[in-house]
Amino acid sequence: MATMQNEHAGPRKEKPDPQRMAILRSLPLEIKEQITGEEAQAFLYQEELPDILLEKRKDYLVDINGDGSSG
Repeated sequence: MATMQNEHAGPRKEKPDPQRMAILRSLPLEIKEQITGEEAQAFLYQEELPDILLEKRKDYLVDINGDGSSG
């Protein structure tokens, strides 16, 4: 069954962030299969990320503030 992943996205003037594109491509297949086109677009174009996308990626996120220790 073919799906149209770009059905809600019109042509964009700006290009996606190359670093974010590399991150998205480097995700394991099981994670990529769970990400919708809308979620991928939000990530690539630095839009507000849906909470569900953050939940899907939580094991791959790094605390850049360094204050992730508990207690």
